[in-house]
Amino acid sequence: MRLRTRERAEPDVNLTPLIDVVFLLLIFFMISTTFEREAQLKVDLPEASTEAAEAPPERLEVTIKGSGDIFINDQQVVNTKPETIKRAIEELLGDKRDLPMIIRADSDSALQYAVTLMDIARQLEIKQVSLATVQTDAGQ
Repeated sequence: MRLRTRERAEPDVNLTPLIDVVFLLLIFFMISTTFEREAQLKVDLPEASTEAAEAPPERLEVTIKGSGDIFINDQQVVNTKPETIKRAIEELLGDKRDLPMIIRADSDSALQYAVTLMDIARQLEIKQVSLATVQTDAGQ
């Protein structure tokens, strides 16, 4: 007499409820999260702890005030449009493209102005661009 053997069924794991829960969690976090566009980067500008090096006698100094005013060699620029700033720097440089450019920015000024000035320096092929920092008491 021949006995019939039953085939063993492999255990089956139903993943449908797990996928449903994951999608519900995803939808919950997407709805409950608030997205905010950053208009400005908030960055604490650096402070130097070493003494300042002696600067060459001729240089191009660009100062950015916290109010957004820009001064080039102590002369205020009419507005802060990149074209105006570029034109003013070109007039002061003339044919001296090797003149070093120093960007001095207040700690509460918008970082975008410094980035714009560095981009203008690249467009005008100014090779020496420096960011000025404030010396702290720790450097003394």
